[in-house]
Amino acid sequence: MKNLEKILGSKRKPIRAIYISSYIPRKCGIATYTKDLTNAINPLNPHALAEIMAVNKPEENINYPWEAKFKIEENNLSSYLQASDYINNSGVDIVSLQHEFGLFGSHWGENIVPFAESLKHPLVTTLHSVLDDPTSDGGIITKRLIDKSSAIVVMMEQIKDKLIKKYQAPEEKIVTIPHGTPDLPLTSSETYKKKKKLSDRLVLGNINLITECKGIEYSLEATSIIAKEFPNVLYFVIGETHPGDIRYQGEKYRNSLIKLTKKLNIKKNVRFINKYISLNEVVDWIQTMDFYITPYLDPQQVSSGALAYAVGAGKCCISSSYPYAKEVLAEGRGVTVPFKDPEAIASAVIKLWKDKDQKLKMERKTYEYGRLMTWSNVALQYLNLFATILSNGNDNHEEN
Repeated sequence: MKNLEKILGSKRKPIRAIYISSYIPRKCGIATYTKDLTNAINPLNPHALAEIMAVNKPEENINYPWEAKFKIEENNLSSYLQASDYINNSGVDIVSLQHEFGLFGSHWGENIVPFAESLKHPLVTTLHSVLDDPTSDGGIITKRLIDKSSAIVVMMEQIKDKLIKKYQAPEEKIVTIPHGTPDLPLTSSETYKKKKKLSDRLVLGNINLITECKGIEYSLEATSIIAKEFPNVLYFVIGETHPGDIRYQGEKYRNSLIKLTKKLNIKKNVRFINKYISLNEVVDWIQTMDFYITPYLDPQQVSSGALAYAVGAGKCCISSSYPYAKEVLAEGRGVTVPFKDPEAIASAVIKLWKDKDQKLKMERKTYEYGRLMTWSNVALQYLNLFATILSNGNDNHEEN
């Protein structure tokens, strides 16, 4: 019993980690991911709370929360080098880089490379995008980050295989950790629809920062087909236009979607909610939907926070066949359809709405898979990875 008490009384050694990423309240999927991840890690690592180095656009004038200890100016290379000096002279144990090409300024975000290569502490890089061509400018940046990193985190086994085969990345360096999702109960959409006075509607939708690459026009065309079979269908387009789009082309894309609803005569079947919504609102809206649809257009997309959250909620998901969707919706956990194919989207919705038993089986299977993706599970995997790297480093030091 004394040995058991000793084991139960033992504590994980605190791990001081700094996370390099965009960060809330910046309106960015990677910012939200990093906040959710560190929120989940902190209770497991309470004596060394996460510190953030926020990659910042000075023109946005963002007021960051206390944990954002340092701001890196996106397009200022000296700011990156100052950040690495700060880390090298601190008591940090490990650095977690959340990498996306569009975050880090200059050509293909190349400013991040000298930062990474000047670090003296172990680096763990999470790749949110991986290009097919390792010889492209972005591919070369990825290879340099792989070389510098103690570990590479990807969210799909398919991407791990790509890194090994195309980028010649060492297999032992790559770890698959799924995109996180809130730990939600499996509930019927009817409860949530009743609260929103939508009980008589077939509710579809998506939640995103709106950009052309989301392919929402194909969902709207699908809605016009579904409406012929189920006139009560209602499609929600939830989220404000991406700040980058607003800066360069205003509301051009959103306005084109509104015009399309008029052309297709489905104004009564579509609602736009043009606002950036909180996590609680995201969850509430996902739970309201009978079908969650991601008609994205990028054939190389390797993650989707929105789809991950829908899977975690056990929603019936229909998606274009980008890599992340193909992996998480495999084995009957959802439906993938060809790109730019509104007829296929509509057919899947109509078939499953008519066959409620099949829809329920799919939802239960999806929900079960989603238990592996809860933020608490993801956080524990990150912490175990950090601890393993630090332990290996100590072992190597002792051997030397």
